[in-house]
Amino acid sequence: MYEPKKFDHLLGTPGFSDELLKNHFALYEGYVKNTNLLIDLLTTKEPNTPAYAELQRRFGWEFNGMRLHELYFGNMTTVSRVPEGTIKDKLSSIYGSIEEWKKNFMAVGAMRGIGWTILSFDKQNGELFNIWINEHDGGYLAGTTPLLVMDVFEHAFMLDYGLKRADYMEAFFKAIDWQEVEKRYASS
Repeated sequence: MYEPKKFDHLLGTPGFSDELLKNHFALYEGYVKNTNLLIDLLTTKEPNTPAYAELQRRFGWEFNGMRLHELYFGNMTTVSRVPEGTIKDKLSSIYGSIEEWKKNFMAVGAMRGIGWTILSFDKQNGELFNIWINEHDGGYLAGTTPLLVMDVFEHAFMLDYGLKRADYMEAFFKAIDWQEVEKRYASS
């Protein structure tokens, strides 16, 4: 069974109200609870039935919702620094500069709709991609490692920013834990 991780250290992050963060943490805990519930239900249902199939489909949504939130909160900090090391070098080599990469990442995040913006690493080819995932359970590039995850579902910003998603994304960029991103890159 999965236990919800604690992200209370993010309370007080500039650009994010404690109310928004606490609501977001509660939503994440719901994904953990539902993941555990579905694991239990899947062991009791007869395979090859419509009920089992629907539970199995739902499991991907809940599990990925849990994991993506863990990655999202895990790549945030109360005091961000500029990217350094190999991740900075790789992003600059692909996009020309960190600023050009950020513009591309922000453009993906500004697309209409709900979802996630992810800097994803394809270890097989050594490529980095800024990708959009519309729903938790679809759009992920198989075999890639999420290095940086930004939640662009409305619950991540509406309380503090209303419809101003760009302002939220700027606040998010000031809260990126680049050491965590570098660690994910190095361990991929």
